[in-house]
Amino acid sequence: MNTNIEKSIENLRINKRRYAITERYYRGEHNLAFATDKFQNAFGSLFREFAMNLCPAICDAIKDKLKVTGFGVEDDGGRSGGEGPAPRTLNHEARRVWQNNRMGLRSGEIHKEALKNGDAYAVVWPNAQGEVVIYPNKAANITVVYDEESPGRILWAAKHWRTQNKRTRLNLFYADRIERYISIKESEAILPEAKDFAPLGSQALLPGHPERDETSPRVSHREASQAGKLRSEKDMSHIVRNPYGVVPVFHFANNSDIGMPGQSELESAIPVQDGLNKSVLDMLVAMEFSAYRQRWAAGIEIEYDGEGKAIAPFTAGIDHLWIAQNPNARFGDFEAANLDQFLKVKDSFRIDIASVTGTPLHYLMPHMNGFPSGESLRKGETRFIAKVRDRQEAFGQTWADLMAFALMLDGHGKGIRLLTAWEDPAPMSDREVLENILIKKDIGVSVEQALIEAGYGDADIRKMLSL
Repeated sequence: MNTNIEKSIENLRINKRRYAITERYYRGEHNLAFATDKFQNAFGSLFREFAMNLCPAICDAIKDKLKVTGFGVEDDGGRSGGEGPAPRTLNHEARRVWQNNRMGLRSGEIHKEALKNGDAYAVVWPNAQGEVVIYPNKAANITVVYDEESPGRILWAAKHWRTQNKRTRLNLFYADRIERYISIKESEAILPEAKDFAPLGSQALLPGHPERDETSPRVSHREASQAGKLRSEKDMSHIVRNPYGVVPVFHFANNSDIGMPGQSELESAIPVQDGLNKSVLDMLVAMEFSAYRQRWAAGIEIEYDGEGKAIAPFTAGIDHLWIAQNPNARFGDFEAANLDQFLKVKDSFRIDIASVTGTPLHYLMPHMNGFPSGESLRKGETRFIAKVRDRQEAFGQTWADLMAFALMLDGHGKGIRLLTAWEDPAPMSDREVLENILIKKDIGVSVEQALIEAGYGDADIRKMLSL
């Protein structure tokens, strides 16, 4: 048995449980809590679907600032010979591969997955036509194992997915090969045990498999397993050679420690989110109890039924008039519940979420009195912008490695080192953008590259340069 299959299944199961919590909270499926069991029984079904969900705002605020604008060539592997055109060519080739894979959209999906669950992955491999394809993957489908001696270097990776006939495929990615496996039998379990996997193709030996010739003699499962083992030793068709010397799986880890998986942006926010939901539920319950004002009467005679229970002297309603014969009778009503305290508590939880996550408060409280000025925004977003730049640094290195590998697959050789260019996360006016382009031109950056980083398209750039 391949021990890496056992290791990958163990890791995938652990990660699946971890990601399930953040996925659920991002969708708004929260753990709701009531003050007492009585409230739970009375209002649990009424507010079961309710949640004041701020989790998407926490992730999306960062994602909206993470926009890749291009790639610069740090080192072209010595192929330019000092002449200069090769880095420019590589820059355009990287842009072409990026656009062919619609990464303007799909990179945002990868960033969102990493921010939400802590991890996201992309697999890069040529398709049947030889074109380089970038495959974004959900965090729950892939796991990677890092080299303890060289932190940051992926030793191998595993990916699993379900087929239409209720089987599970499992691929192990190494620097020199890709091993492909499939579950032996149909199963409702997404991740069967390691012993239930066989090399892709060898499962045809087993009874009942659709590829098995039913005219051949029947064999027991034990005999079939032995036959499968012998065949797998001789038949290596389940192994695809990887001639590139790189594990073709790229890990986008959010705010990770050395040798550890990434951390979700929601990890610190979930406990406070539960408190926010609790405060709003308490307010809704108070509103439900105080929606109909309770009235009282004094100085009237009370009648009792045969069992000694008091009979209500009046029927409440807008079409009913209360009348008492006693001239000393008095009527009144109880004051409505004061909901201001509930609103203050609710807003305090929003402030706490902004504090623990570094999200600007105006993202979570758009109803704030007045709107901050541009200068106030800059000061208020200092911590947030620092977090965004940190994510740009971490994700940018992975994007650079990914695109360098994609260019190698595209026939541009090894040794390419790229730098990822990002859209400036700090708000800038049009005037500041134009001044930034001129400054870059003055320090030696080509006008074309400056326009690319400013967000202009190829057609617009060609038109402006031809003027």
